[in-house]
Amino acid sequence: MEKLGINLGFLLVHLFNFAIIFVVLRAWVYRPMTKMLEDRRKKVAQGLEDARVAADARANAEDAASRIISEAQSKAGDVLREATARAESLQKDWESVARKNIEKERASALAGVEEERVRQLSEMRGDVSAIAIAAAQKLIGEALDEKRQHALLTEFFSGVKGGKVFVLEDRKLSGTSAEVTSALPLTREEQEQVKQEILAKMGDAASISFRVDPSILGGLIVRVGDQVVDGSVAGQLTNLQRALI
Repeated sequence: MEKLGINLGFLLVHLFNFAIIFVVLRAWVYRPMTKMLEDRRKKVAQGLEDARVAADARANAEDAASRIISEAQSKAGDVLREATARAESLQKDWESVARKNIEKERASALAGVEEERVRQLSEMRGDVSAIAIAAAQKLIGEALDEKRQHALLTEFFSGVKGGKVFVLEDRKLSGTSAEVTSALPLTREEQEQVKQEILAKMGDAASISFRVDPSILGGLIVRVGDQVVDGSVAGQLTNLQRALI
């Protein structure tokens, strides 16, 4: 060894020192540093995992939020449509009720007007009869039998002659309802007579209504469905005018 220029003792001392340094470095430097690097690696890995989990959680949260918002918008749309439909339905109901109330009030007002009109015409019937009798006496120049005059006027206005509604003689009527129009309001007895004769032709189940139209002058007009029996004075005058033309 000396020939090679190597001092064995010195070499052993260096080897011993190196071993001590190696042991010290391994125990006090390498292992702590390795442990520190391993801990740091684990922390980095844990941080990456936490970041991945956080990203997944964020993505899931965003998906859940989008789904919740979509569902909320859908429900809001449904609620809005339902509220709109309900509001439209309520508006239609209110309009319908308002129209019905208006029609009811209008019908009531018209009924009141018609009732007052019929009452006034009923009061006028006696005056018209008196004027007609006076005019007849003036034209003839002598007093007629008053009872006969009233009978003639009654036949003229009611269309009932000899206890019969002469306009309905030999007439066939078919239907479920009839409307009778007279120039002046008929008395209860006259209405009853007209009803009996119409029911005899149509059946007891038929309904009969009466109305007043002074423009027909006298006599009766009976309307059953599309069938019209015109026994009015105005109708007779029109027929006469056509015949003359």
